[in-house]
Amino acid sequence: MAAKWAPDSWTAAEARQMPDYPDAAALKSATDTLSTYPPLVFAGEARNLTAQLGEVAAGRGFLLQGGDCAESFAEHSANNIRDTFRVILQMAVVLTWASKLPVVKLGRMAGQFAKPRSTPTETIDGVELPSYRGDNVNDIAFTADARQPDPQRLIRAYSQGAATLNLLRAFAQGGYANLHQVHRWTHDFMGRSPWAQKYSETADRIGEALEFMAACGIDPETVPQLAQTDFYTSHEALLLPFEQALTRQDSLTGDWYDTSAHFLWIGDRTRFEGSAHVEFLRGIGNPIGVKCGPSLEPDVLLRMLDTLNPGRVPGRMTLITRYGHDKIEAHLPRLVRAVTREGHPVVWSCDPMHGNTVKATTGYKTRPFERILAEVRGFFAVHRAEGTHAGGIHAEMTGQNVTECTGGAIDVTEQSLADRYHTHCDPRLNASQSLELAFLLAEMLNTEMAERRQAAA
Repeated sequence: MAAKWAPDSWTAAEARQMPDYPDAAALKSATDTLSTYPPLVFAGEARNLTAQLGEVAAGRGFLLQGGDCAESFAEHSANNIRDTFRVILQMAVVLTWASKLPVVKLGRMAGQFAKPRSTPTETIDGVELPSYRGDNVNDIAFTADARQPDPQRLIRAYSQGAATLNLLRAFAQGGYANLHQVHRWTHDFMGRSPWAQKYSETADRIGEALEFMAACGIDPETVPQLAQTDFYTSHEALLLPFEQALTRQDSLTGDWYDTSAHFLWIGDRTRFEGSAHVEFLRGIGNPIGVKCGPSLEPDVLLRMLDTLNPGRVPGRMTLITRYGHDKIEAHLPRLVRAVTREGHPVVWSCDPMHGNTVKATTGYKTRPFERILAEVRGFFAVHRAEGTHAGGIHAEMTGQNVTECTGGAIDVTEQSLADRYHTHCDPRLNASQSLELAFLLAEMLNTEMAERRQAAA
């Protein structure tokens, strides 16, 4: 796919945000072991995702990407996986019903462990230790032993990713995603939310439509799509030794694919020119994403698109914007105009989380829900003004009943953050807030589709 590229060619470039493993031999032993393990995902699945994202780039779909900020070993359970999966299903149903567009479902799951850090170390009470970089690197406990990067954690991350993927595939293909179960996806703790009531009303209408279709002979027996769904996984491609170890050459096409996930993205801190992460991603066949923040200039982005997608394959590139509610309308139009002018086929997706993080008066890191919604509104406003498709959302969220982001219909206050603040890294939307976000997105998508139909009439 890429000239003069090999899975290890990134080692000649500058690699930032990588842990400093004290034992190089132990790291090599772990990655050698991983290189013999079966792939977690398959090249054909990644190609299918690229094709579906190509439809999104053309304005004929919407990307819903969500899941944990950072997965943990301690919270890995079937219930947590199921609960996040079903919130994503709920959001997708709301979006599809409103917009009449297919929704590509992409989880930040089965591999989203590693996290970039603003500093390599942190100091507490005069003690300086390496920063916590995710459970596949070190432990969150603030002790010298816990914070030592341990290559064996890569093996455990692979195992957890495999177990998570196994369950996700069972949910997606084994009947849990059956549209006739649409009422059963609601969490019990969401009962007092007005958005849960609105979802119930939507589910009723879907049920009526399904009954009509069944009377016409269209049911899950004749149309399997009613009983199952495509669900893909993604994570930030941060730990390049791990990603290299899971990169395989496809026997059908000869192209290289990173089989750790269907979709990989490069973060705001590692997308600089000359980056080892850019060098690695340019050679794999997976669809990939690039986080775009205020520091990214249009000409730099265009050069990066030429590097990562020289063939301009639709669906290959997703640009994930992360500005903050008060910056998006000032910064995003420049990028949209440049990319549109040069004819790059991209999916534009909004990450309204990372630019809206604040510290509460109680000391907790949080994200005000009203700021998250404001950035989403700004994202859609820019694309309406530029005549481009607001194609996706990228949210850190969970199916658990956490109190990490303030606001929402079930009002989480700064004082109530401590009630159920469980994240290992950044604050996540809970199930109620995620569903509320879906209805806002549905309203704006419906407006965009109506305007497009009117213009075509």
